[in-house]
Amino acid sequence: MSDASFLSWPFFESSHRAFAAALENWSTNGLAELCGGDAHGAAMDETVRRLVRALGAAGFLKACIPAAYGGRAETFDVRGLCLAREILGRRDGLADFAFAMQGLGSGAITLFGDAEQKARFLPAVGRGEAIAAFAISEPDAGSDVGAMSTNAVRDGDDYVIDGAKTWISNAGLADFYTVFARVGDDPGAKGISAFIVEATTPGLSVSERIDVIAPHPLGALKFSNCRVPAANMLSKPGDGFKIAMSVLDVFRSTVGAAALGFARRALDEAAQRALNRRVFGKPLADFQLTQAKIADMAVAIDASALLIYRAAWVKDSSGARVTREASMAKLFATEEAQKVIDAAVQIFGGTGVVSGVTVETLYREIRALRIYEGASEIQKLVIAGKVLEAYKPQE
Repeated sequence: MSDASFLSWPFFESSHRAFAAALENWSTNGLAELCGGDAHGAAMDETVRRLVRALGAAGFLKACIPAAYGGRAETFDVRGLCLAREILGRRDGLADFAFAMQGLGSGAITLFGDAEQKARFLPAVGRGEAIAAFAISEPDAGSDVGAMSTNAVRDGDDYVIDGAKTWISNAGLADFYTVFARVGDDPGAKGISAFIVEATTPGLSVSERIDVIAPHPLGALKFSNCRVPAANMLSKPGDGFKIAMSVLDVFRSTVGAAALGFARRALDEAAQRALNRRVFGKPLADFQLTQAKIADMAVAIDASALLIYRAAWVKDSSGARVTREASMAKLFATEEAQKVIDAAVQIFGGTGVVSGVTVETLYREIRALRIYEGASEIQKLVIAGKVLEAYKPQE
């Protein structure tokens, strides 16, 4: 049984504890039937659709949209998002993915959409009736967003988009994509804009599906003379980089929360294994080397939780950018979760590397979290930049 004492920390309000209890109960009693294990291809796609529908029907996707459009809070409740990802991540990686992408994929609309855009897309996201996606990465522009080459050219009342995106979660499943493209001649990040592109738009196609070690619906998109109404632009030309960073400012902490959920499950599994597995005539848990591993795992989990919910609380309380706090939370939680899960595999011994065993699944699930939404190396640059900025003389 995972430790839940953290819910008594002052970061949380009674509404968060009630939300966590409801999602915990729902996950315990019905999530296993919705998940398809290591399903691939069409079976995996259907599992994600089923999860999105079920999360919407149960009311949990309300955490991904604002109250004015059917959500549970006036704007993003980052603590609620983090709790949801931690709880779902502890149960099933694909369930966490299905929840998270509804928020990430529609987050730019919540933060920067006009009233018509919000009314058109957000209610269906919250009900689980429309699947959202976030399309920013390109074959030659991942961490270096300013190197983006996908472009959008104004033509009357439309923009015509040409280019390619890759590593796009929900590629082929999404009903709409938040797409970032270069508009005009401004160099680097200054020339990027954001658009809502519906999946049925002519000129948009899924050019490739990408298989990764922990199965998720991932693919590449191609834009060829893809005509999008100018009314589908978010905010104004050139605001794309600001939009993307604002969305990541919210969701980076939640990536850490998903990693925390994986780590908690790994500790649960390792502790039970250590108590029940007998070696040299006594439980594995009686050996000091095992106890040292368990202690390190527990410390890493609590420290990660403190950083994650500190970042979420600051964001919810101030509404200000929390780039430094969110980057710290994502960096530390994902790196430490990798260590925690590795230790769990070691405690399991040979059984820990058998395909389908929980700790083996977690070992595959955690690896990508150290890369997506800003690799660990990028987070270190961001954190150092913010720290050094505070030491520079004020002009």
